[in-house]
Amino acid sequence: MTALIILLAVAAVIVFFIIGIYNQLVTLRNRYKNAYAQIDVQLKRRYDLIPNLVETAKGYLKHERETLEAVIQARNQAVSAAGGASKTPGDPAAMHALKSAETGLTGALGRLFALAEAYPDLKANQNMMRMMEELTSTENKVSFARQAFNDAVMIYNTAREKFPQVVLAGTFGFGPAELFEVEKPAEREAPKVSFS
Repeated sequence: MTALIILLAVAAVIVFFIIGIYNQLVTLRNRYKNAYAQIDVQLKRRYDLIPNLVETAKGYLKHERETLEAVIQARNQAVSAAGGASKTPGDPAAMHALKSAETGLTGALGRLFALAEAYPDLKANQNMMRMMEELTSTENKVSFARQAFNDAVMIYNTAREKFPQVVLAGTFGFGPAELFEVEKPAEREAPKVSFS
């Protein structure tokens, strides 16, 4: 009888231990999904600003139609990729598609801003200045949200890779989550400033 009680107690401890691991992984997964939702909010704000920016620039950049179309196309691809990533945040394929689309959009916007520098009237336009300011502010918010997401993903991935969680994570369907990192190595470097 005593052996049965001890056996039941050990089984109960093991069950509660497994439940604890499962609940910890669920909590951490929900934390990184919430962190991605914050990125999603800022990306949607950014995507909503871009058509207004293009419309403002369109009157000044009549001969630069290709650049404006490239920005809109890159924005549409980014919106589509963000929609896929918001359905499965952390999924490696969805995050890779989002990284690629965001890199394309950043490049297209960079070309638009460089082109705007050549048109003093456009640079001085109040709507253009306000939208560029809002876009810059939104870019900063995206960066902060991406950092929070990456921190949450790192904590989740670390927890699921530790022993004994690693044994149970696969069984319960807790796969690895992908970070949302800058794709181009050149974007990681600090800009060079020269006063000569």
